[in-house]
Amino acid sequence: MTKNSFYILLLISVLFTSCIPVKDLVYLQDKNSSGEQNTVAAVESKPYRLQANDVISVDIKAIDPKLVSIFNKTESASGTTGKTESALYFDGFTIDDHGNIRMPILGEINVIGYTLEEVRVIIEKKLLEEYFKSEANIFVTVKLAGFRYTINGEIGSTGTKTLFQTHVNIMEAIANAGDISTVGNRKEVMIIRQTPTGVLMNNIDLTDVNVMKSPYYYLQPNDYIYVKPLKQKTWGTGQTGIQSVSTIITLLSLATTVYLILKN
Repeated sequence: MTKNSFYILLLISVLFTSCIPVKDLVYLQDKNSSGEQNTVAAVESKPYRLQANDVISVDIKAIDPKLVSIFNKTESASGTTGKTESALYFDGFTIDDHGNIRMPILGEINVIGYTLEEVRVIIEKKLLEEYFKSEANIFVTVKLAGFRYTINGEIGSTGTKTLFQTHVNIMEAIANAGDISTVGNRKEVMIIRQTPTGVLMNNIDLTDVNVMKSPYYYLQPNDYIYVKPLKQKTWGTGQTGIQSVSTIITLLSLATTVYLILKN
């Protein structure tokens, strides 16, 4: 084999091994389909059950606002409760280590392990039994003070994020964080989830459309997402064919220069 043939073979080999194929970058591919478009039913998201350190907002309304003003926390000067993350944190009710929240007048209420709807019913029932009659038309709203999750690794914007919506899937969370970088491994996205029985860890493949059937497709508050890097990042040969060729040419030029210096 001639020297030129060796260099050509080396160039082709590096190109095939270092470039990131398109199939590793495209989300939700139907890998088992024969060309026909199939409908994939996403797994139903189960209601979230509250845990210690969660922050919830409780809003109590009635026909006469003065009747329930003592049960609500102080509102902003504009008359509407602040919607920023910091305002919701300070104005919300944090669940303590014993699973309780402490509300004005009502005192401590145990909410750990309950869904938001169940907490709403508990508070509404307590108000009607101890303070009001049904004619008062009490209206109680209970929400999480923002859907928080943390994302790290090969992502556009790392850190703890907050979305003001009830349900968040993994695709929405990634889009909100600036998308996965070119060298991020979409086939092995790790989700770490805290549950009342312990910590759960699971890897999901975002390039497969069947990921929507996974119980981890819909996130839960306080989930931690880690996007692993591809091997191409550690190789440093480039993410595209042009980058790889440039790297190889640079290395060959360096090797040739060193060879000529040593020869002379």
